[in-house]
Amino acid sequence: MKATYKKYTLNFKVPSGTSRGILTQKETWFLILNENGKTGIGECGLLKGLSIDDVPEYEQKLEWVCQNIHLEKEQLLDELMAFPSIQFGLEQAFLSLASQDSFELFPSDFTKKEAPIPINGLIWMGDEGFMLSQLQKKLDEGFRCIKMKIGAIDFNKELSILKSIRNNFDPNEIELRVDANGAFPPEDALHKLEILAAFQLHSIEQPIKPKQWEVMAQLCEDSPLSIALDEELIGIFSVTEKEKLLQTIKPQFIILKPSLVGGFAGSEQWIAIAEKYNIGWWVTSALESNIGLNAIAQWNYSLNTSMPQGLGTGSLYTNNIDSPLEVSQGNIYYRQYKSWNQKEIEKICL
Repeated sequence: MKATYKKYTLNFKVPSGTSRGILTQKETWFLILNENGKTGIGECGLLKGLSIDDVPEYEQKLEWVCQNIHLEKEQLLDELMAFPSIQFGLEQAFLSLASQDSFELFPSDFTKKEAPIPINGLIWMGDEGFMLSQLQKKLDEGFRCIKMKIGAIDFNKELSILKSIRNNFDPNEIELRVDANGAFPPEDALHKLEILAAFQLHSIEQPIKPKQWEVMAQLCEDSPLSIALDEELIGIFSVTEKEKLLQTIKPQFIILKPSLVGGFAGSEQWIAIAEKYNIGWWVTSALESNIGLNAIAQWNYSLNTSMPQGLGTGSLYTNNIDSPLEVSQGNIYYRQYKSWNQKEIEKICL
């Protein structure tokens, strides 16, 4: 078996705002396996400034994987514990190599019968007019679960946007989720959560910055609004530490981004512990290209969850790889009449 890797820069169609700044490009890496004339491909999706493996020696670690691809898969994954995005890319690449169709990693009704996965529509941060125009577009596209990034513009303006949504749509018509990306100061967080709860939101993701377990635990206990942990899960590698975190904080939900938490295996560890403590969960992509998004969606379908997932990011880029994935009426589908852009795939794999 031979392994190679390639860097790929994804360009956003529209600069996308979070509380960590404006995104115009997203760097990703493809891991390619070749054996007996067959090719497998996986995406190592790195998020600058957020991924625990956003380190100077990242490319060096990819080189190490390629030089040591003869090792057992489990040994490789163990060696990559501190590089969750490479773990995920490697898991995908091995599944891709083993499959009859390089991109059907988890055969199911999703890949064979166009069974849908319900997803949320994502509204990026920006000025009030921009956010309201995005909202209208998502509603026109048939979304009934909306996730709104908050924490970057004036809080009162964000409240007015939420108010305008609730004036027109009650919770039975539109489910609202908000994501603060850790933007609230700890001393002010509970007050803001109490104000937000008036809009009958489903949940808020990561109201305060991670690694403040006791403060977050108190918020989860006192908040009238359900709290979902997101960034909090990054960098927690051992099963013991994962259980300790969930036992301590007792969140209402956790959010799983395989690129950030150790791929399928790491995510499934989190799910098993969450279910043990009656903590809800859903899966979200981490701005991967369609190669990584495809892997996440297929795996996600195999988990048999009915809650809207966070898999609607495939249309963000001008230079994404054309694929059978399609978002329609608030669902993501794997369309039988669409195909992968083989020329683009071949260019990546050269």
